[in-house]
Amino acid sequence: MKTAHKLGALGLLIALTTSLCCITPILALLAGIGGLASTFAWIDPLRPYMVGFTILVLALAWYQTLKPKRQTNCSCDSTDFPTGKSRSTPFQHSVIFLSINTTLAILMLTFPTYAHLFIPKTEGNIAITHPSKIQKVQCSIRGMTCSGCEEHINHQLSTLPGILHTTTSYRKGNAIIEFDPSRTEINEIQKAIEKAGYTVTDQREIL
Repeated sequence: MKTAHKLGALGLLIALTTSLCCITPILALLAGIGGLASTFAWIDPLRPYMVGFTILVLALAWYQTLKPKRQTNCSCDSTDFPTGKSRSTPFQHSVIFLSINTTLAILMLTFPTYAHLFIPKTEGNIAITHPSKIQKVQCSIRGMTCSGCEEHINHQLSTLPGILHTTTSYRKGNAIIEFDPSRTEINEIQKAIEKAGYTVTDQREIL
């Protein structure tokens, strides 16, 4: 049981580390500290391997817990214990504790799929703009790792005046922004993205 307990704790720790690249942007947004957003972006390429290792460790922990115990011949009777009671398994070595660790690990591993739920909704400063005045720009962005990063950038841009629509993709590594140039300039859009903790590597106007 002790080995299973250690493996379960290790699995939870790896799962938490695996999702730091997605958890950090959410914490940065909620705390208002933009510079932290892409701190753990380097973990993203390693994520598939870490997910696999987490599953392997947890599977081994459950095997250690559920495998049949070897029977030993012992002539000891229960009166040998000072209290007259049989030994009980500590909670941290129990199946319940391992179940809690496993559940938390699964929640950490799947965090990128529901990270967007933690992004506060923002109404933004949308105003009616004549179509002829709408400008569209595409920004190439480095540091995004999941849908949580997309929502983080969308939220940051929505605070600017004149932003009409934003489409951000972490898979493509870019954001396409429609805005009113009379109210917001392209350099302000870049500053907003970089304030969120990401890096704009290129930008071009879409005609």
